[in-house]
Amino acid sequence: MSISAADVSKLRKMTGAGMMDCKVALTESGGDFDKAIDIIRKKGQAVANKRADREATEGVVLAKVAAGNKKGGLVVLNCETDFVAKNESFIALAESILNLGLANNVTTLGELKELKLNGIAVKDVITEQIGVIGEKLDLAYFDVVTAETVVAYIHPGNKLATLVGLNEAGIEIQVGRDVAMQVAAMNPVSVDKDSVPQDVIEKELEIARDQARNEGKPEEMLDKIAQGRLSKFFKESTLLEQIYVKDGKISIREYLQQTSKTLTVTGFKRFTLNN
Repeated sequence: MSISAADVSKLRKMTGAGMMDCKVALTESGGDFDKAIDIIRKKGQAVANKRADREATEGVVLAKVAAGNKKGGLVVLNCETDFVAKNESFIALAESILNLGLANNVTTLGELKELKLNGIAVKDVITEQIGVIGEKLDLAYFDVVTAETVVAYIHPGNKLATLVGLNEAGIEIQVGRDVAMQVAAMNPVSVDKDSVPQDVIEKELEIARDQARNEGKPEEMLDKIAQGRLSKFFKESTLLEQIYVKDGKISIREYLQQTSKTLTVTGFKRFTLNN
């Protein structure tokens, strides 16, 4: 049967597939759009299977706050090459998935993959795009932060993004943005020393004891030395105790207290590619 250019264009808008792929799919399906979409999806799955052993280490990391500034989401969509990662359509796909997650109040990657984007499950949209783009794609990460004020920061290049939650509403966004940029720059392990996982503490103490022992310190002094070095670790690696990078003379805790004596961070998320 004869396939019109208008039908090919329509299918291309529906799937994002190339003009020739759309024409072939419509020809095979006898002009049935639903069957043509299935054909394109199967092609994407075939490409996905072929590229299953490839690494998708490039991509974009995006963060966004929903209206009201009380919830934010962070998503990572991986691909194989930086060329695709910089493509506007690829970035737009990641943005649309992130927006979908926020709009539907999902909290896990699994829930996000099952949501419908333009009538198709997100996981199937990814498969289709593998066929369209010709690279392995992977929706690798999704998480949310909820708080009285949530602020997002995306580092230029879309390779690193952060979300920060604050315990008070009505906070000037720049204050939260400054803290989100601190998280991006300094990669803290937790909000404060009380929220550092116990296994991290034990590991730091073990490292400190071994270092002191290798330096020839007396065995009976190792625990005391290790505790001292743990305190230094807390100051350097927990967000509220870190020195504020834009000042150098005050901690993040002190910076927040300049705005409100009770203002603090309730939680944060950070993700970076190639780290």
